[in-house]
Amino acid sequence: MTDAELLELVSAAFRTVEPVPEAVSAAARAAFGRRVPGAVPARLVSETDPPVTATLRGPAPRLLTFEGGGRTVEVELTPAERGFEIAGRLLPPADARVRVRRTDGEITGRTGSGGRFVVEEVPPGPVSLLFLLPDGSSVVTGWVRL
Repeated sequence: MTDAELLELVSAAFRTVEPVPEAVSAAARAAFGRRVPGAVPARLVSETDPPVTATLRGPAPRLLTFEGGGRTVEVELTPAERGFEIAGRLLPPADARVRVRRTDGEITGRTGSGGRFVVEEVPPGPVSLLFLLPDGSSVVTGWVRL
């Protein structure tokens, strides 16, 4: 018996005993379809959770930093009345289109000349940020849950 045949037997046993739910398979296919060929991945390098106590101005933001391809993306995730506000900056600064990618679509925005951006009313759930730069390159963050 070859390794491939043994692997198929084990796979078939797992499919019979505990099949993968269709929702999980659909989510995996959707995630694979959300890849951005050629985009430079920016990996999460720092995360600061908000303090348990509320601040005077309301909920404190969750702070995230992503790095990749010579770029840094600093992000503040702040709970708001209608979803979340995602604010941050792209470094080095660049005028870029921003796409807040979700499992059910995208919300678009732009960075200013200083690389700063704000996208409001983002529903809870997994998100990834995609920055489309003027030179045709792109940077994409890893997925985080709001």
